[in-house]
Amino acid sequence: MLPTPAIAALREKFPLITELMALQPLSWFNPRIAPAAEGLKDVGLTADDVADASARLARFAPYLAKAFPETQASGGVIESPVVPLPAMQAALDMTSGQLWLKQDSHLPISGSIKARGGIYEVLKHAEMLALDAGLLKEGDDYSLLASDAVRAFFGQYAIAVGSTGNLGLSIGIMSARLGFRATVHMSADARQWKKDKLRSHGVTVVEYATDYSVAVEAGRQQAENDPTCHFVDDENSHDLFLGYAVAGQRLQAQFQAAGVAVDAHHPLFVYLPCGVGGGPGGVAFGLKLAFGDFVHCVFVEPTHSPCMLLGVHTGLHEGISVQEIGIDNLTAADGLAVGRPSGFVGRAMQRLIDGYATVTDEELYRLLATLEQTQGLRLEPSAVAGFAGIPAVLAAPQYQAQLETATHLVWGTGGSMVPEQEMAAYVARGRALLAAGAA
Repeated sequence: MLPTPAIAALREKFPLITELMALQPLSWFNPRIAPAAEGLKDVGLTADDVADASARLARFAPYLAKAFPETQASGGVIESPVVPLPAMQAALDMTSGQLWLKQDSHLPISGSIKARGGIYEVLKHAEMLALDAGLLKEGDDYSLLASDAVRAFFGQYAIAVGSTGNLGLSIGIMSARLGFRATVHMSADARQWKKDKLRSHGVTVVEYATDYSVAVEAGRQQAENDPTCHFVDDENSHDLFLGYAVAGQRLQAQFQAAGVAVDAHHPLFVYLPCGVGGGPGGVAFGLKLAFGDFVHCVFVEPTHSPCMLLGVHTGLHEGISVQEIGIDNLTAADGLAVGRPSGFVGRAMQRLIDGYATVTDEELYRLLATLEQTQGLRLEPSAVAGFAGIPAVLAAPQYQAQLETATHLVWGTGGSMVPEQEMAAYVARGRALLAAGAA
């Protein structure tokens, strides 16, 4: 924690810090928002980079269809549906626009948004090694990577990552299936079932009694000490970011197929749960490339882990953590339990994200239960955080003229792999909180 005089100076310069320290839900809209054409220049990546990532995923589709039977119906494409939520919209008293859910909670292989970036980075690394070794050449059917001989080749190499849970699942499962020696360094926030699932896939799980930053640093240290080890850097990886960004063009195609217009008269508001920032940042980058100024992105974080809001609002980015201002970074939203944001994402997206909101754990459980009661959909606590950003947008004066014809999309980031007993406990707690509030 920073010395008291340092915190006092920060609070004087940035009054919002006082509100953050009170752990009450709040929202902040970005005064530095810029037109997409200008803001995209900050990223250092382009539409060509995203197209390259998309093409690589297409090359790997035959392998994925062979290695993971659950992807055969989609031809090896890892993608999730987008569905309307009319009953949830009514429950939230949204009287204008349309509410939709992007079900990254149901992405195949690892059941969360991390199946986008995490799996993509592992595949890119595998492709590089296989091409360099002459095991692949341009035009090959990538399903040949599923052979025992290629798995033995990859077994000479290691992949490491630090995670609160879902990124570890995607990296670990994909790496182990290819044949890599996979190690996931998991923070104290990680759920036991995620550790157990990784171990069942042959992944080495190293547990820490401390938070996410320590787990990430341990993974980084492992790679520095082992020249055969590739470290997946959740804080700074461009490959993770590009894997997430592929979602933008795909969503554009999904909305076109569903007859949902996104244009000057039909704005799109997208609500993204945010931890270290890589997943929501990459998705938002892809959305800005696809929809330009017609899409408005809002990041939502737990009141106990508002690291991206803190970093962007102060301009300090990774130079400040929530713990340094006395916030404990303890939340039921394990995937969002991050105290220090990605400096890369904060700077890259600082003129492209419209706003930020925070949400209490209790509200996450209420939203989880409401979604289950109204739509029969079950998401984990961190995955419903996006819903908490909606009231902030609906109340913001700058958006009032656009709301009647707006589309609101909540990015559901995980939940389909949560064990039934644990999910039932989530729902029961949410229902109890709803009942207490109605009493």
